[in-house]
Amino acid sequence: MAKIIIFSGAGISAESGISTFRDTGGLWENHKIEEICSAGCLEWNYEATIEFYDKRRLDIKNKKPNKAHKEIKKLAQRYSHEIKIITQNVDDMFEKAGCQNVLHLHGFLREVKCEVCGFLDDIGYKKLSNVYDTCPRCTRQLRPNIVFFGEAAPKYADMYKELDNCEMLVVIGTSGNVINTDMFLNSQIRYSILNNLESSSAINDTLYSKVLYKKATEAIDEIVQDIEEFLEN
Repeated sequence: MAKIIIFSGAGISAESGISTFRDTGGLWENHKIEEICSAGCLEWNYEATIEFYDKRRLDIKNKKPNKAHKEIKKLAQRYSHEIKIITQNVDDMFEKAGCQNVLHLHGFLREVKCEVCGFLDDIGYKKLSNVYDTCPRCTRQLRPNIVFFGEAAPKYADMYKELDNCEMLVVIGTSGNVINTDMFLNSQIRYSILNNLESSSAINDTLYSKVLYKKATEAIDEIVQDIEEFLEN
C-alpha cells in the first residue's frame, strides 16, 4: 500500500476540456440525471442511456491530458511503490498520460460490462452497437462500466484499503459533494494538500495542511515539490 494518495475529481480534467454534469454547455445540459445516470435507468431508458455514453466516449477521444496529469505520471513512475492515484473521474486522461493501475472509483468510460456474467471489455471510443449487439458470453444486454447514482460502488472498498497506510493525502479538483475527503483525514495522515479552483461548502479547508485555490495546472509544481520533500524526509 502507498504512503501517498493523490485523490482527484472533475477539476483535474476540466482543463483538458472534459465537462461534467455540473457544467453548462456540455453533453449533460440537455439530459436529466435520473434518465441517463441513475439506478434503474437502463431498464426503462436503455437506448437513450447507451446513446449518451456513446457520445461521452467519443467526446474524450481527442481530449489530451494536461500538465497536472503528466506531472503526476512522472511522480508515480519515479515513486511507484509510494504513490497511489485514486480518481472519481471516468475519463482516461491519466491513462493517456501514461499512468498505470489508476483506481477509478466510479468506473471507466471506455469499458462496457455485463451485469449477469461479469464480461468486461475496453471498446475504446466506439459506439457499443458497433462492437457488440449483446454480451458475447451470455447474450444479455451490455452496459457502460459506470457507477450510476444510487448504485453500489465496489471500488470504494479498495479505496479504504489504500487509505489504511496513507500518510500524505493530496486532493485535487473535487467539490466534496460526492465523496467528502474531510473524512479521510486522521492522525495517521501527517500532511494534506487541498487544491481546488475555489472553496466548497462541502469541504472544511481548515483541516488541511495546505490549501491551494487555483487551477490544477498552476498548483501542480508546488504539489510535486511538497510530495518529493515529504518522501525524502
